[in-house]
Amino acid sequence: MFPEHRPRRLRTTPALRRLVSETTLRPRQLILPLFVAEGASQPRPIASMPGVVQHTRDTLRKAAAEAVEAGVGGLMLFGVPETRDAVGSAATDPDGILNVALRDLRADLGDSTVLMADTCLDEFTDHGHCGVLDASGAVDNDATLERYADMALAQAEAGAHLLGPSGMMDGQVGVIRRALDDAEYTDIGILAYSAKYASAFYGPFREAVDSQLSGDRNTYQQDPGNAREALREIELDVAEGADAVMVKPALAYLDVVRAAAEASPVPVAAYNISGEYSMVEGAAAHGWVERERTILEVLTSIRRAGADMILTYWAAEAAAWLD
Repeated sequence: MFPEHRPRRLRTTPALRRLVSETTLRPRQLILPLFVAEGASQPRPIASMPGVVQHTRDTLRKAAAEAVEAGVGGLMLFGVPETRDAVGSAATDPDGILNVALRDLRADLGDSTVLMADTCLDEFTDHGHCGVLDASGAVDNDATLERYADMALAQAEAGAHLLGPSGMMDGQVGVIRRALDDAEYTDIGILAYSAKYASAFYGPFREAVDSQLSGDRNTYQQDPGNAREALREIELDVAEGADAVMVKPALAYLDVVRAAAEASPVPVAAYNISGEYSMVEGAAAHGWVERERTILEVLTSIRRAGADMILTYWAAEAAAWLD
C-alpha cells in the first residue's frame, strides 16, 4: 500500500493543476511603470533595462493605450525633465513633463484605467535626492513635505487617480492627504511607498530617470535588514490616510510583503524593480533561463507572498500571456 498518500494525483493534467492552483495572477493585478522624457523626439532605449524606453509624449500615449487594451490594472508614470534645480521646480510646473503627460493620458484613457504618478522630487532635483537639502547638505524632511504637497496638487489637477509618494519622508502621507482634502480632491487616493528599502537593485532605474544622485539615500530609505520597521512605517502611513501601501523592492523582500499582507488593513502593492527586471532579462538573453516561464514565476512568487498588485515592467507583456 506504500505510499498511502499520493499528492501527484492532483498534478496529472493541466486541467487538474489549474483547478487546484492556490495563487492567481491576472492582468488586472499588474501595474506598468512608464517613463516620459521632456524634449524627446523618439523613444530612448535604456541600456540597462532591455526593452524599456524613455518615451516621447506620443509614444507614451500609444504604449499606455496598448497596456490598457491588454488588461493591465494601472499605469505608474515617471517624468524625466530637461532641466533640474535644487527644489525640483519642474515637478510642480503645470507645464512640466510629468504633469503634461498625466493630462495626455487622462484625456485619452479617462477612467478606463488607474492613472498613477510618482510623487517624489528625485527625478527633478539637480542633486538627485528625494527632497530639499538644508545648508549642511542633508535632506530637510519638513521643507520637503511642503514641496510634496504642492506636487500632489499639481498631479491631482493633471488627472492622476492615485498619487505615489516614494520619498520616505516622515509624515508625507498625512501632509499630502490634508493638501488634497483642503483643495477638495477628496477622491484622489494615495498609494504610499511605505516600506522602501535602500537597495542596490535600483541601479538601472537611475539610468532610466537620468538621476543626478551622488552619495546614497540611507538617511531616509530603510535598512535592508529591517523588517519590523517596515510594519511600523505601514502602520503610520495607514493612520495618516494611505489608501494602499507598497513594499519596494519585491523579490529580495518577499518576507516583508508577506508580513505587510498579514498586517495591513488596506491593499498591498509590491514593486518588481529595475534591477530584478534586468537580472532576468540578462539571464534570458544568454539563454540561461526560459524567459516567459521565469517572468511568470517571479510575478507569481510576489502574488503568493501576499501582494494584491504588482508594479512590473513586464505588465503589458505578461498580461497578454495571461489572457
